[in-house]
Amino acid sequence: MPCALTSGYSLDCKDSAGGITEVYFIEKGNVSSIAANASGVVTGITKASGKRFWKYELPKETGNFTHNPQVSTENGTLFFEQNLTIVVNKLSAAVNTELKLLAQNILIAVVKDNNNKFWMLGKERGLDMGASESGSGTAFGDRSGYTLNFMGKEPDLLYEVNSSVASALETAG
Repeated sequence: MPCALTSGYSLDCKDSAGGITEVYFIEKGNVSSIAANASGVVTGITKASGKRFWKYELPKETGNFTHNPQVSTENGTLFFEQNLTIVVNKLSAAVNTELKLLAQNILIAVVKDNNNKFWMLGKERGLDMGASESGSGTAFGDRSGYTLNFMGKEPDLLYEVNSSVASALETAG
């Protein structure tokens, strides 16, 4: 039985901006449930007692995410690859310690884009840190800091996060 299409798409106003401004991370094991409606919007997040999302502010025009469908006609499979890239400026021992913790965990991320929308990555299966880099740069104007890459594979499309849910991300569960 074919999957029925439900709507088309019309061109809209040219009022969208690319890029992301901040990312909120939490260990996947510290989220006990995520409620989402049929439209693909997260309407609730239940965090373990005392646990919260941690906010990472990003320098302008340095972060992005992608959400790409991966289809195998031969195998009849579909999943979505999620990739998140962020920059953290200034090398430091404290940041090294925190980044090691990010690398050791399976994460859920909520990303705020430049359109003031929030998007969840890693909802079902989580994100893992992948090949990333840090360094001093060479010239005075080069970055001294980190470029971090996170990736995941999800069974569903990207979820938008309701703004009222997003406003409570840093509140302990």
